[in-house]
Formats: sequence, C-alpha cells, structure tokens
Amino acid sequence: MAALGLPVFVKPARGGSSIGITKVDDLADLAAAVAEAERHDPKVIVEQGVVGREIECAVLGDRDGGAPRTSMPGEIVVTSSDHGFYDFEAKYLDESGVELSCPADLPQHVIDQVRDIAARTFEAVGAEGLSRVDVFVTPDEQVLVNEINTMPGFTPISMYPRMWERSGLAYPELITELIELALARPTGLR
Repeated sequence: MAALGLPVFVKPARGGSSIGITKVDDLADLAAAVAEAERHDPKVIVEQGVVGREIECAVLGDRDGGAPRTSMPGEIVVTSSDHGFYDFEAKYLDESGVELSCPADLPQHVIDQVRDIAARTFEAVGAEGLSRVDVFVTPDEQVLVNEINTMPGFTPISMYPRMWERSGLAYPELITELIELALARPTGLR
C-alpha cells in the first residue's frame, strides 16, 4: 500500500456509475472503503490516485472492419464542492454540480493522442459496437488509460451520446448507427 501513496481509489472490480467507489485520503479509512466496495463485488481494486485531468472519449466500431471512430474528447468538470470526485451523486443526482467541456480544453496534439489511445484500447480488448475510454492527462501531457467502459450510459444526458452530439452525430443518428453496426456483425464467438 505504501508504494501507491495517497490518495487511492477503492472500487468494486465489476461495476459502473461509480457505485461503491471511495476516495481514501487516510489509511485509517481503507478498511471501510474496502468493505463498501465488497458490498457491490467480492473482487476489489485499489488504484493509485493520479494527478491529472480525467478525459473521456466515445468510440464506435466500423461496419467494414476498419479503424474505430472516436468522438472529440470530453471532460467532466465537477463544479460543486459537495463532491470529491465524479461520483454517483454527481453523475445522476446533482447534474447542476458538473459541466461537460467537449471538446476538452487541450492542445490539439493531446486531443489527437487521446483519440488514438481510445481507438487502440477499443481494438486491444476486442470491443465491438460502442465503448467509452477514460484516460488521465497528466500536467506533463502524458495520456494514461484509466478504464474502458464497454457498455457506457446511453440516456440523452449521458456522456457517451453527448460527446458524439458535440462531434456532429446526433442521438437519433447514433442509435441508427449502433443498430446498423449490430446487424453487420456476425453472430457467434469470434
């Protein structure tokens, strides 16, 4: 644990929407954070906190087997001091406490790097259809993959469709594209 430093994030290994995630700033709080994560999944991840901005990128597969397409990267900016990070409440219960910046305010070469890494992450895991890749951009402009979400939220206010909308693909057209991608995919194991 000492090698990770503080803060750390304790997470259920298989979950979503930041449910069961705790930011730990004091080792005395670690056991309670693990217990909270275990309420949602018996497998728990403890991740080193990264100094940087969390940037998201929406990815769509290609019907003809070409390279996946990526949206402009977006950034969720937590504006409410009630949230220490973009947790479940900030995502779903306090929409006024967050803002989406899309495209994220980054130099063009970093935007290009985020999009490239998002596409390569999608391909590396054999994703199909849609995914959202979340990365950290450090102060020295390193781009580090945080996670891939192979079934991101898809309500009209979810980040995935909002990033595509800000990239020129409206919600109805995005749904049509996903249906066409599914129809073009072969069935069975690949």
